[in-house]
Amino acid sequence: MVSSVFAKEKQDGMPGPLHRPVCRQLRAHHAVMAAVHMRDLFAADPARFERFSLQVGELLLDYSKNRITDETMSLLVRLAEEADVAGWRERMFGGDKINNTENRAVLHVALRNRSNHPVRVDGEDVMPKVNAVIERMGAFAERVRSGEWRGYTGERITDIVNIGIGGSDLGPQMVVQALKPYRHPRLKVHFISNIDGAHVKETLESLNPETTLFIVSSKTFTTQETMTNAHYARAWFLAQSQAEKHIARHFVAVSTNREAVAAFGIDPANMFEFWDWVGGRYSLWSAIGLSIVLAVGAERFVELLEGAHAMDEHFRHAPLDRNMPVILALLGVWYNNFFGAESHAILPYDHYLRSLPAYLEQADMESNGKSVDRDGNVVDYPTGAIVWGATGINGQHAFYQLLHQGTKIIPADFIVSVEPHTNLQAHHDILIANFLAQTEALMRGRTREETQAQTGQFVSHKVFDGNHPSNAILLQKLTPHALGMLIALYEHKIFVEGVIWNLNSYDQWGVELGKQLASRILPELHADAPVGGHDASTNALINYYRRMSHPRTGL
Repeated sequence: MVSSVFAKEKQDGMPGPLHRPVCRQLRAHHAVMAAVHMRDLFAADPARFERFSLQVGELLLDYSKNRITDETMSLLVRLAEEADVAGWRERMFGGDKINNTENRAVLHVALRNRSNHPVRVDGEDVMPKVNAVIERMGAFAERVRSGEWRGYTGERITDIVNIGIGGSDLGPQMVVQALKPYRHPRLKVHFISNIDGAHVKETLESLNPETTLFIVSSKTFTTQETMTNAHYARAWFLAQSQAEKHIARHFVAVSTNREAVAAFGIDPANMFEFWDWVGGRYSLWSAIGLSIVLAVGAERFVELLEGAHAMDEHFRHAPLDRNMPVILALLGVWYNNFFGAESHAILPYDHYLRSLPAYLEQADMESNGKSVDRDGNVVDYPTGAIVWGATGINGQHAFYQLLHQGTKIIPADFIVSVEPHTNLQAHHDILIANFLAQTEALMRGRTREETQAQTGQFVSHKVFDGNHPSNAILLQKLTPHALGMLIALYEHKIFVEGVIWNLNSYDQWGVELGKQLASRILPELHADAPVGGHDASTNALINYYRRMSHPRTGL
């Protein structure tokens, strides 16, 4: 079991990532801060907000409602310095192969490099290819959006269906949903990811094959879930069109496997490329974002890229102590590794950002959910937090009880826009009031004396300890540019945490074993004899499924 507070040096005396010199001071400082209440910190320091807030472009971060002082932040910045965050940051931006287990560069930042300064991988500047794909995506999207691109019967396209999974689904879906006010009025965008057949059937049952365009997003064009759904969609389409030649008007691909794309019936001219230095969960900026371009247009997509690039520039050049992604990452380490916090809540007070928690679940937990460091050593400290959340107002009537009066410390990010996209100002004022009230309540709590003054019954049940940490992130307005900044903010936060924990945040070997076992089990579901090659539980479940799903065959 790993320790939540780094209480001792490694047994061999070698300094691990969280046994650096500054960690001794952080442990001692934590012992003091554990007994400090934020209510008292605010009472003693009228300028606390000014000192613990930071604005970058359209984003304001208020991190004053955290269990920190100037000393805390100074020590945490020293931790970042001792972990060589600045050096690793330059290696990433410079195209070094920091994904060491797959020998790959990590260059999602190149996909939104609006400065167009050269970015080299193995000596080659990748920017000409990046720009060429973005241009092709924009040109194709404009043909569809304008009505020039038509289906096989001459009808305009009305529905786009993105078929992908993981990063090929979560990122584009979240962005398309978030940018609803900017979407084309004629085009509806749908996303199919789940291998549960109900997902693809439910999506297609209301669509017209004559006016539907499919995007099949799979780098290898062999991903089992994606290709199973894609072939079902192909059969659904051919059942009406009756001619394979029409597939080319209704299916396009985001892939690198030209041969497989052509065999499917897709015109290779309508295959959009990306590269092995684009990680799946960081790929919405690439051709994987084709559904975004179709939904909001090339101009808005470029604004999204520009927002991310603005955050990239801030992250790359701002001092560590005034660097928004670094600050969020250091706070994450502070709570995870010194206070023993096991999870982190993402709470957007914005209906259009309702899929952001799910997107960040993958981005964070697939990146830093590791028990082995980049050198192959088993870690003896907690790494990635459990990331979860929901829209804030709904959460208030669901799980906030645990945040306020539960026994666990759960740091939370509250996210809201100053300007709404609707003209329902009264609604928005109520939203903002709740947003502000929840962060204050989590910080202040309510003492026994305050509770007794308000009510004489069940006082113990109505006391709130408070002292629960939160960050408030305010966007001026949820525009493509602001959204790009927000997503990049979290990407870089994840990277910095990974550096401090000495992790490779860009591989995901933990998903492989389940895939391998599933490939083995699939044919066994239809075997002629009872299965016995697994553990007793798995054998019994396979055989139970065979009996119950094929009762008349005697399998």
